[in-house]
Amino acid sequence: MGKRIFVQPPAKFTGIKLTEPQQVSGGIPAIMSSMKHIFGEVGVMDGTRTMLRLNQFNGFDCPGCAWPDPDDHRSTVEFCENGAKAVAEEATVARVDEDFFAKYSVAELSEMSDYELGKSGRITHPFRLVPGDDHYRPVSWEQAFGDIGSTLSRLDDPNRAVFYTSGRTSNEAAFLYQLFARHFGTNNLPDCSNMCHESSGAGLSETVGIGKGSVTLDDFYKAEVIMIMGQNPGTNHPRMLTALQKAKKNGAKVITVNPLRETGLVRFKHPQHPTDLVSSGTSITDLYLQVRINADVPLLKAIMKILLEKDEAMGGGVLDHDFIASHTTGFSTLLEDLATYSLEDLISQAGIPAEQVHKAAGLLAAKERIIVCWAMGLTQHRNAVDNIREVVNLLLMKGSIGKPGAGTCPVRGHSNVQGDRTVGIWERLRPSFGVALEKEFGFVPPSPDGYDTVNAIRAMNEGKVDVFMALGGNFLSAAPDTETTARGLMKCDLTVHVSTKLNRSHLVHGRVSYILPCLGRTEADYQEGQAQFVTVENSTGVVHKSKGGKPPVSGHLLSEPRIVAELARATLTGDSRVAWKYLADDYDRIRDAIERTIPGFEKYNERVRKAGGFYLPNGARNREFHTRTGKAVFTKNKLPDHMLEEGQFLMMTIRSHDQYNTTIYGLHDRYRGIHNERRVILISQPDMKTMGLEKLDEVDLISEYDGEIRTAKSFLVVPYDIPEKCVATYFPEANVLVPSRKAARISNTPISKSVVIRIVSKS
Repeated sequence: MGKRIFVQPPAKFTGIKLTEPQQVSGGIPAIMSSMKHIFGEVGVMDGTRTMLRLNQFNGFDCPGCAWPDPDDHRSTVEFCENGAKAVAEEATVARVDEDFFAKYSVAELSEMSDYELGKSGRITHPFRLVPGDDHYRPVSWEQAFGDIGSTLSRLDDPNRAVFYTSGRTSNEAAFLYQLFARHFGTNNLPDCSNMCHESSGAGLSETVGIGKGSVTLDDFYKAEVIMIMGQNPGTNHPRMLTALQKAKKNGAKVITVNPLRETGLVRFKHPQHPTDLVSSGTSITDLYLQVRINADVPLLKAIMKILLEKDEAMGGGVLDHDFIASHTTGFSTLLEDLATYSLEDLISQAGIPAEQVHKAAGLLAAKERIIVCWAMGLTQHRNAVDNIREVVNLLLMKGSIGKPGAGTCPVRGHSNVQGDRTVGIWERLRPSFGVALEKEFGFVPPSPDGYDTVNAIRAMNEGKVDVFMALGGNFLSAAPDTETTARGLMKCDLTVHVSTKLNRSHLVHGRVSYILPCLGRTEADYQEGQAQFVTVENSTGVVHKSKGGKPPVSGHLLSEPRIVAELARATLTGDSRVAWKYLADDYDRIRDAIERTIPGFEKYNERVRKAGGFYLPNGARNREFHTRTGKAVFTKNKLPDHMLEEGQFLMMTIRSHDQYNTTIYGLHDRYRGIHNERRVILISQPDMKTMGLEKLDEVDLISEYDGEIRTAKSFLVVPYDIPEKCVATYFPEANVLVPSRKAARISNTPISKSVVIRIVSKS
């Protein structure tokens, strides 16, 4: 019997040190952190050359977040601290090669932390793990493609295969991947959107007719009020702070809604502005509303009730009645809904002093150009779609959409997660897209919905999936319900991961497992002797190119489009009229196919070669609402229904400052004052007193849903400024507590930001 495989990060402490949370973000510490990561992992000369190409017109797109770049100019240093960490992680000189896998068995690797796995280096060869062996062994590309293709082609039902996609994947690779899956015969195309912004897409599509944000970067500089909800840009997308700083200098007011007081939203020093470094920085937030976890709907309802009262008292002038009459439907439904609530009860549920709620409404009342930004603090709840629809209600009341300086801004968390959806990565096939694919490629795509992420986990556990393939990402650590997800993966006959770096998903595998190494964003891509580039879409709907320049870390790497094309050729032998090799030989040909099948990509190859790329069509930006009624829709939304019993808490998972999604760059959370440790639970001091807990006590965390008990062992108690009965933990360490069968209504997104738990002391 083999050694135990750790499917969760091992429950071992690394030596915690606590300091006071910082009061200013950015500045010299951000510069020092960037230099430490780049120079330490890449080297001074190579690191400098690489960073000077990051986010440049003729350079490569940051492999981190999807925050937009300026349209018409780029500074010499167009990146942030997290961008530096992301590039250092990819361009590292460390290697996972034959000697590495010969040294460590899969079981031994599973005993490493996620941080240690990531720091092992870039994967250099294709590797395979077969039954009876406990080490990955090198394998040729020819044998890998042949074996995978043979396994897929032997399936008696194409729906027994799942094709997962990460948000780092380029438009070209994603388009080929969905084409491969659908030609194979399935819409099983779960992706990371299912776990983050699916709720945004669902809520926005219903209300304004497009599942994307409506603003551009320039709108931030014209806004009068920017409302930031459930988002921590100082850690997750620091370049947003430079936009907020500029907006503040232009006179904008910022309202922040967040259970934690995040440093990046308090004060910011631009690391690239010398005058900032010697000053006290820019105060970002004018009004900080420290709402209870998932109490955003009662807060928004309270604000809207106050705005209605002000409008009635003034005889108009607060709401945009002309816009409401001309461009919306359902306003009477909203009024009826708001009338059923007591303002005092709503404010009480939000957990915010009444005077602060009235102040927020006052800031909004006299303004017309309002942007609301949000991230996963709104989207990962049972009522997540209600959260998004309520945001839209507020903006529609004010007429704050479809004009300069106003609109919706869901901030995407990975560099091309929005682009992947645009080019077809979705478990639902749009009928018009199916018709276009049939016309272009000569096959009839399947029409039934496939598995999203949550349903894929369920299907694997029910024995309905034989092959799980992932184009990028770290599915095990990103998904909810870690132990359940692991059991599902281990029931598969074959698991395949296209990756640049080692992660825990490679260690929790099917009967046979392959790791297929691909080029990174920083690396030059040549096909048939010709230099190639790929394209991505940012959070504001701009499609632009990305072209790496570094020599690949190994001569055995292939690009993602090439890997997908070769897998398709090996699987669809004699069955396909698609010229897979022809497409992968020149990415212009893939873009031509995208242009012919997806609206908005007219003259794709011509327009994307222009500096900064081009904007995709966005009806909401122009007050063209492609809904069933042709107008924007007011909606009726429910309050959250968390009924906490004595001893229960509402837990949200968060990132540390030294991580991006499941990638752990380091063990410090500098802004929150937590150093060298990730197994922590942030809890208020009154709750600590009630529970009889002391600082750094060791506790276990337990969640129970439908009789199923989930346990995350060994966490250290950290007192923190957070509302009572609310706690916070880092993911992926706490993902084990997130039930996969309790997801958001409509979007089916995991409830990672509102998990009911108990805390059990180990002392």
